[in-house]
Amino acid sequence: MTLSNLNKSIIHCRKCERLVNFREKIAKEKRKQYIDQSYWGKPITGYGDEKAKLLMVGLAPAAHGGNRTGRVFTGDKSADFLFSCLYKTGFANQPDSVDRGDGLELQNMYLTTALKCVPPEDKPTSQELKTCFNFFNQEIAFLKKIKVIVALGKIGHDACVNYYKQQYEIRNKDFIFSHGSMNILPDKKILVGSYHPSPRNVNTGRIDKSKMVKLLNSIKKLL
Repeated sequence: MTLSNLNKSIIHCRKCERLVNFREKIAKEKRKQYIDQSYWGKPITGYGDEKAKLLMVGLAPAAHGGNRTGRVFTGDKSADFLFSCLYKTGFANQPDSVDRGDGLELQNMYLTTALKCVPPEDKPTSQELKTCFNFFNQEIAFLKKIKVIVALGKIGHDACVNYYKQQYEIRNKDFIFSHGSMNILPDKKILVGSYHPSPRNVNTGRIDKSKMVKLLNSIKKLL
């Protein structure tokens, strides 16, 4: 099994009926501004540098971002914000993430999601996350040089902790989420919390580019 083979397995997964129905419904109905585009409508794989020391984990693909374009954090406002910051800090070769053919490359970083399909209301069930951990487990096994895991948002952060709870006796309350929080995981990796770059968080001022760039620069020193 290679990472490429794993990604093929991810794309063909139909294990969670609720998620399959929702992702395909979104792909069929589309958003008005993308009505002439073909939606991906399948699970989303991770992508980036397979020898990376930084792993960034989101919760799940966005309905009209990743579920449309076929690549996580691509083609929506969250992507615009995130990649502007990743470019400024040297983790990406360009500040834009528009579609799978845009030439984007990640440098010393791999980007993935805990859940590979878009969930209704951005809220997966615990069973859906548990089912998808099979893929997440294998991804992390292939990424042998990871030193730091950045979790985008509290739910993504909790998903990372719950992943480790499968192997180690740890408690969620020992891994408190906040923007810039840093916790040592049982395998000595560092789990970093970050507010999710959602339009809601950006528009309310919870997160801005200066805060994200500052966090990413501090992470670079840990790699």
